Amino acid sequence: MAENRVPRRRRFVVCEPRHFAVQYAINPWMSTGRPVDVIRALDQWQALVDAYRAHGHTVDTVAPVPGLPDMVFAANCAVVVEGRVFGSRFHAPERRGESVAYETWFKSEGFEVQHPEAVCEGEGDLVPAGRWILAGTGFRTTPEAHREAQEFFGVPVVSLTLVDPYFYHLDTALFVLDEENVAYYPGAFSPGSREVLERLYPDAVIATREDAMAFGLNSVSDGRHVFIAPGAGELADRLSGRGYVPVPVDLSEFHKAGGGIKCCTQEIREARS
Repeated sequence: MAENRVPRRRRFVVCEPRHFAVQYAINPWMSTGRPVDVIRALDQWQALVDAYRAHGHTVDTVAPVPGLPDMVFAANCAVVVEGRVFGSRFHAPERRGESVAYETWFKSEGFEVQHPEAVCEGEGDLVPAGRWILAGTGFRTTPEAHREAQEFFGVPVVSLTLVDPYFYHLDTALFVLDEENVAYYPGAFSPGSREVLERLYPDAVIATREDAMAFGLNSVSDGRHVFIAPGAGELADRLSGRGYVPVPVDLSEFHKAGGGIKCCTQEIREARS
């Protein structure tokens, strides 16, 4: 089946974890008593970048800023659809400086950035999924930001409520496989949101809590290859059975801050020609 899956080249934005640390606790994964091995984090991050490039993807880098230890989590800075950038307004005061740094980079690349008025944490909670944008709320991004995003992009936004604090962003509980399908962990969502996902994606790949807790759903797919945490073995097997090709990349050092592969990866979706 794998030969029927067609990869699409992507443009990713990442930020070197030169200043990565756990200096505060804003989600259940974070503990200031757990030291970060910065050298190991740098090696793991470089392995992710190398894996993307080895599979034909373009990777741009944003310079890290001292004092912003979570800036490595590039996905939270914005969401880009058809060349239009909807920026971020972080819930936690400790992260708000990241918005400025990323906006400066986007402007240097010729993009204009729309600032959300409501709390919005970029691709952490706004996940473009073909015909619509799936949007998480419950812990960080607010429903008001969902409405702002829909008005800005002119794309239908489907609101989904997260209920488990370990899955505080949508991109920890769900990822897009291709234009038609997703993988997700049902227990992360409210009953009504689970029903919505079942209606939208009757053929979705369903993950266990164990795989979700291993950051298996904080993955990136190019339509064929799925860059996935090696600890999510059962999910990787299910994906293989559907014709996808798992590409294990260990970002376990970043799990100490509640992040993984997708958290470290912002995608630029260019305007259609």
